[in-house]
Amino acid sequence: MATSTLSQKRPLFDPEILGRAVRDSFVKLNPAQLLKNPVIFVVEAGAALSSVLLIRDAAMGTADVWFNLQITLWLWFTVLFANFAEAMAEARGKAQADTLRKTKSDSLAHRVTAKGAVEDVAASQLRAGDVVICEAGDTIPGDGEVIDGIATVDESVITGESAPVIRESGGDRSAVTGGTRVLSDQIRIRITSNPGETFLDRMIALVEGAERQKTPNEIALNILIAGLTLIFLLAVVTLQPFAQYSVNAAGTGTAPSVAVLVSLLVCLIPTTIGGLLSAIGIAGMDRVMQHNVLAMSGKAVEAAGDINTLLLDKTGTITIGNRQAVEFLPLAGVTDVELAEAAQLSSLADETPEGRSVVVLAKEKYGLRGRELAQHEATFVPFSAYTRMSGVDWNGGRLRKGATASIEQFVKEEGGSAPDQLRELAEGISRQGGTPLAVANGKRALGVIHLKDVVKGGMKERLAELRRMGISTVMITGDNPLTAAAIAAEAGVDNFLAQASPADKLNYIKREQAEGRLVAMTGDGTNDAPALAQADVGLAMNTGTMAAKEAGNMVDLDSNPTKLIEVVAIGKQLLITRGALTTFSIANDVAKYFAILPAMFMAIYPAMGQLNVMGLHNPKSAVLSAVIFNALIIIVLVPLALRGVKYRPDGAEALLRRNLLVYGLGGLIVPFPGIWLLDRLVYAMGLV
Repeated sequence: MATSTLSQKRPLFDPEILGRAVRDSFVKLNPAQLLKNPVIFVVEAGAALSSVLLIRDAAMGTADVWFNLQITLWLWFTVLFANFAEAMAEARGKAQADTLRKTKSDSLAHRVTAKGAVEDVAASQLRAGDVVICEAGDTIPGDGEVIDGIATVDESVITGESAPVIRESGGDRSAVTGGTRVLSDQIRIRITSNPGETFLDRMIALVEGAERQKTPNEIALNILIAGLTLIFLLAVVTLQPFAQYSVNAAGTGTAPSVAVLVSLLVCLIPTTIGGLLSAIGIAGMDRVMQHNVLAMSGKAVEAAGDINTLLLDKTGTITIGNRQAVEFLPLAGVTDVELAEAAQLSSLADETPEGRSVVVLAKEKYGLRGRELAQHEATFVPFSAYTRMSGVDWNGGRLRKGATASIEQFVKEEGGSAPDQLRELAEGISRQGGTPLAVANGKRALGVIHLKDVVKGGMKERLAELRRMGISTVMITGDNPLTAAAIAAEAGVDNFLAQASPADKLNYIKREQAEGRLVAMTGDGTNDAPALAQADVGLAMNTGTMAAKEAGNMVDLDSNPTKLIEVVAIGKQLLITRGALTTFSIANDVAKYFAILPAMFMAIYPAMGQLNVMGLHNPKSAVLSAVIFNALIIIVLVPLALRGVKYRPDGAEALLRRNLLVYGLGGLIVPFPGIWLLDRLVYAMGLV
């Protein structure tokens, strides 16, 4: 397997990414950009004010110029470090986008004209609705649908998967992606996108993440921290006249300078989470992309973390996919060999995996081989989804194999009647989780074939993990209720929807949402499009139809239906990371409050010295140490914001308890030794 373009993992501090992030950190100093982040905008405004006052003080020869210079520099560092966190997350996406751009080329297209002739044009000249012909070795010039032919296609440029895939007209394997390459045969494609609107173009734009929309929870958190910032701003502004009044009344001490008040404001407002919030969201999308899933928005990733109900297709997701014949069960008066021979002959015209497995089982178990049927004037009856049967008329017999109800109807039409034993055998297989296929020769029923679905290894454990997350799993299948119930019990799903039509899936999702639950599902066919569009998280398979990919808000480039489980875990990790760092930030601010305020006002109110529990040397060293700590803690937490807090599938209560214990208590404790150590260094180095 080749390495996917999206899933290529670079080191967290890759030199190329690091250099880009440092440059972008300065670009982001533009106030127009920082307005989107009110907390850091306030810090920048404070730094700018301190810079202006510093220039004034330097011109006047004020004694505190050196101290104010240090404060001003660290205020600017705080803004730059916050910008750096966001720029690092964006730079990782832009590096991936640059790699994707290298795969784009203006290839040659063989366009079919209105008169049926073929002309060679540049791919950039194609428009939606144009028809092109692609042969072995050709690069598919744009996104489209195969309207004629079948071919193997190399999609490694998009998925990273080295194994070729089959693309053919009709069905759920007709969608092709521009930039992929035809390996064999010839196909006729109707282009469905205009230049600049291809899947690859959308991938590049989304991977860059620069236009990432904020999610509802992120907007709510922004409002909260903006509100806290406003409250602290009003509180700090009123401190100056209050402190000046106290100095005048007492006749001793000096009121805090503007630089000190700005420092107090920056230390008290939630700068830590304000600087990391955007980076957390962008990094969440990046982690999804590393799993080869393209998220159309950050909202989709976040919604995955809040999912209550997960809809999973049985075939290919919970089970391996192709049911296999494992046993022949003859009726009374019918031998095993007679049933096996009739089953094999009636399956020769059945090209489905199930039909081929019947032929193989008869060959392996009873040594039955293919035979020459031409001399008997055999007439084959291919399997049809309408009749749900296949068979052959030969040597005076009419052999049929298919769904039990279809065979019962066939026997009745031939003038016979199906015995109760046939139905009993079929129901017994269904209760075991298998699928029964009945076999008949004209008006005589012969027996039942047992087809077995194989549940994927480890699936039960993975579904149990989802249950621990608080997610209810629902298996979607077209099987009858008995078969569905048996598979559901073996796999360990919480519920199932049997004999499900597209309308059934859509209505089920609507019911869940009406009860306040968030729903996720996977799909690949056009018939899945309504449900994918309705679901809060719709993961479409890249091998599916264009309608499915357009309806979903995520596309799995590997087309692995179980990938949704990883997406849910990443979404929860995003939410946990945001919650953990918010908890740390607020607790951190409370600790800084007790560290900085006593030292600031000791000169005016000597009694406050008793609250200087850390024994900070003087007001200046206390303020400078707190400002330095406030800036450095953002950089320290950048790796955690980008990698995410490790997720464990525990319940909400356990997560909250661990969050408060590790990040709440940690946020309260860490600033005290941190500021104490910085105070010692600042004082020892003679910086104050």
